[in-house]
Amino acid sequence: MSQPQPMLVDVVADVVCPWCYLGWRRLKSALALRPDVPAQLIWRAYQLDPSIPEEGVDRKEYMANKFKDPERLKAVHAALVEGGAEEGIAFDFEAIQFSPNTNAAHRLIRWGLSAGVQDQVVEALFKAYFEQGLDIGDPMVLGDIAEAAGMERLVVLQLLSEGADKEAVAREHAMAVQGGVTGVPFAIFAGKVAVVGAETPERIVEAIDQALASGA
Repeated sequence: MSQPQPMLVDVVADVVCPWCYLGWRRLKSALALRPDVPAQLIWRAYQLDPSIPEEGVDRKEYMANKFKDPERLKAVHAALVEGGAEEGIAFDFEAIQFSPNTNAAHRLIRWGLSAGVQDQVVEALFKAYFEQGLDIGDPMVLGDIAEAAGMERLVVLQLLSEGADKEAVAREHAMAVQGGVTGVPFAIFAGKVAVVGAETPERIVEAIDQALASGA
């Protein structure tokens, strides 16, 4: 008897978006609640701010310009720390020194998908940035993540230095924007049902069931 085709789940997200980290974990929690539904997660690049220079910018300054009210930022961080703890995420916003341009990180995820290690790469990027405060715009940090996931470090460093797939990531971001994506995470189940934001696993399960009911 042939195995059922896995449900494709397109995840439009950015690795410097804390809600995307929370949404990614909640999505996996939701899939664990439906173990009979095989699924394949496909990461789709979205850049919260593609205008950031390649070397990155000072995180505190950047966030101060983005959130004029520091109390609001504190409240957002507190909500994320609380929600993250439920999914095993130890957010450490104080440790983050840089806001990187994420084009290179998205390229690494693309190559991770081809190598069959997309999940490990995405998890490692989120963890490196939000829990360890590492600069995920730094090729050396990306090389470490690639190597730990079983990829060829030197090959990855060479591809990064050559700018391989830089335009492909820019195009994927542009397609998401043209497709009406204004906020991330944005998950699409079997090309039919979308969930916007870091919804609860229970709400995501409803979307999975809806997609299945519509003939996914």
